[in-house]
Amino acid sequence: MPSAKFDLERNLLVRADHDSDLVQFVTELAEKRGITAAAFTAIGALKRAKLGFYDQEKHEYREITVDSPHEIASCIGNISIKNGKPFVHAHAVLADKDGNTKAGHLFEGIVFAAEVHLRELKGGKLERKYNEATNLSLWDIK
Repeated sequence: MPSAKFDLERNLLVRADHDSDLVQFVTELAEKRGITAAAFTAIGALKRAKLGFYDQEKHEYREITVDSPHEIASCIGNISIKNGKPFVHAHAVLADKDGNTKAGHLFEGIVFAAEVHLRELKGGKLERKYNEATNLSLWDIK
């Protein structure tokens, strides 16, 4: 089982900008702060979102559009390097006004209000490489 050891470097608490895209916001945060490996969580609410489900047979994402306000019931993700730049991989569970949920890979989430807890990791290179079996860019851990 490939694994890599990292130490906790910095804990950042950041409020995402209203009307920003949460994924792009975290990506830009990583770029500005020089973060190349991290884990994060987010709470708050989104105005709308684009989620995805990866079809394992077709090796492609199916998009799930969320066109109404939803609470972020859960959002977890990580940051690594892909093609030389910080890459954000996030999954979210979103709840509507009745408590019904939609979940999946978070492609885009337009922020109403969101708070991010980012835990920067230090200790090695965490890079994504193309994986032929899945047709995805996965961590290249040796």
